[in-house]
Amino acid sequence: MLAAHQRGVFRLRVTMCDAYPMIRAECAAAIHAVMPENRVGKVQRIGCSEVTSYSKHWICLFPRHGSGRKHLRPIRLAPWQQRIAFHEYPQQLLRGLIHSDGCRAMNWVLGRRKNGPKRYGYPRYFFSNESADILGVFTEACDRLRIEYRANRPNSISIARRESVALLDTFIGPKS
Repeated sequence: MLAAHQRGVFRLRVTMCDAYPMIRAECAAAIHAVMPENRVGKVQRIGCSEVTSYSKHWICLFPRHGSGRKHLRPIRLAPWQQRIAFHEYPQQLLRGLIHSDGCRAMNWVLGRRKNGPKRYGYPRYFFSNESADILGVFTEACDRLRIEYRANRPNSISIARRESVALLDTFIGPKS
C-alpha cells in the first residue's frame, strides 16, 4: 500500500503475518535492493508486521496505485513492468503471488476400487484474488513458464498437474 505524505513523499507499506519471518526478511531485502539509499523499517502489530520505506519514487514504480479496492479498479502493468515481470522474472513473480494470495495444499480424494474405497492425495497450488486483472497477471506468468492451470472458481486458479506442481516446487518453496 502507498500512502502520500508531506512534500511528495510516499510510504510503501507491506503487511504480512508474523508466522512467516523468512518472507518478511525477503520482502525487506527486496525493498532495500530497489531503494538502497532509503531505510527499510518494521512496525510490529498484533499478529503481523509492516515492512515500510519512504521515498518520492515509489509512485513511479507503482503507477497503477490508486484509492479504493484494487478489485474494483483496473490493474494493468505498464510495458516496462510487463518486460520485467513476464520476460525477466516470471518465477519470482509467481513466487510472490503464491506467497501473498496462494498456497500449496494436499488434495485428498476418495477413489472407488474393485476391492473397496481407496484414499489418496496429491499436492496442488491455489491462487485466489478478487481482481480479474491480478488473476490475469498470474495466468500470464504461468503461460510464460508453461505451467498448466485451470480456474476452479471465478476468483481462484488451481494448479494440479504433476509436472506443473513439480516445476512450481523448484522455485516457490515453503512459506517460512
